[in-house]
Amino acid sequence: MAFHDVRFPERIALGATGGPLWSTNIVTTAGGHERRNQNWAQARGRWNVGSGLKTRDDLAALIAFFRARRGRAFAFRFKDWSDFQMPRQQIGTTDGTTATFQIARSYASGPTSQVRTIQLPVAGTVRCWVDGVERSEGTGASQFQVNLTTGVITLGTGIRSPVGMPVEAACEFDVPARFDADELGLTLETFFQGQWAEIPVIEVRL
Repeated sequence: MAFHDVRFPERIALGATGGPLWSTNIVTTAGGHERRNQNWAQARGRWNVGSGLKTRDDLAALIAFFRARRGRAFAFRFKDWSDFQMPRQQIGTTDGTTATFQIARSYASGPTSQVRTIQLPVAGTVRCWVDGVERSEGTGASQFQVNLTTGVITLGTGIRSPVGMPVEAACEFDVPARFDADELGLTLETFFQGQWAEIPVIEVRL
């Protein structure tokens, strides 16, 4: 997947409309019952960023960003303002040998929960606890490192070797996304006014 490690303009994303999208096939029987088939194991976000345009400067920033990504060709970081923070949660348990742990957020509702892989944590926001003790980021034996394009945390040699210690993490995160159109479809009424058609952005799997 061609990916540019750059964030979509936050000001425009703040006014975007959208959220998680699922793919479900529904067949209704002659008796009125339904059979539902879930096609995806994970939801994909979909947004209309046209609703986030407020000023002429926003439009200029969008055009520059769209041109640089070459329409649908390159994915990028997108901040979903409705869901961009992962609270402190357990992401694994040390077993004496494993050094790497994937950041993942759990969403719970009643007895059901879903785990979402976090691939694009935001620099400077990642926190990590091992056995309830917060560790600092760095290359030391008792520190941790994080890959900002995979969301993988690597523990230092001194804290990965004990067995049975919970590993927890918290962070802000972006979503890998791309434009879902190769044209913007803008209608400019005057130099300072315009009508913004739907400009779709969709989450992608890296």
